[in-house]
Amino acid sequence: MWHWTGDERPPFAATPGPGQESVWDYPRPPRLALDGREVVIGGDGIEIARTRRALRVLETASPPTFYLPLADLKAGLLQSASGRSFCEWKGAAVYWSVVLPGLTLARLAWSCPEPTPTFAALRDRVGFYPGPLDRRIDGRRVRPQPGRSTPAGSPTR
Repeated sequence: MWHWTGDERPPFAATPGPGQESVWDYPRPPRLALDGREVVIGGDGIEIARTRRALRVLETASPPTFYLPLADLKAGLLQSASGRSFCEWKGAAVYWSVVLPGLTLARLAWSCPEPTPTFAALRDRVGFYPGPLDRRIDGRRVRPQPGRSTPAGSPTR
């Protein structure tokens, strides 16, 4: 049974420095936070999205997940992909492939078309796995955490 809920930091968790956040301080259930920083996502030299209207999902022990408005994505780069998943907090998710000229990044994005009432703000937004994408927040490159940062499957050219 998971017992870390953001009320206390586990003994193995590092204390954040000035200006840093700790994923161990995020709540459970997760919290939505509007983020006005400029978020830019690109792949293979092509800008996929640019926004100052991102929502972050902050959940205990998980890196923040950014959801971008579909309206701020370059049109025609997402293609419906197979599979679905379910989150006890957000509801059902569907998957998207990012299609760039000569390159398809399979199942690299997801959205919650009918989120739970608590997470209704996620409707018409999309999240991206970090994997092979270039993600920047206010011009600073975002590095994925160690481990598997992309869904099963690989890019195809």
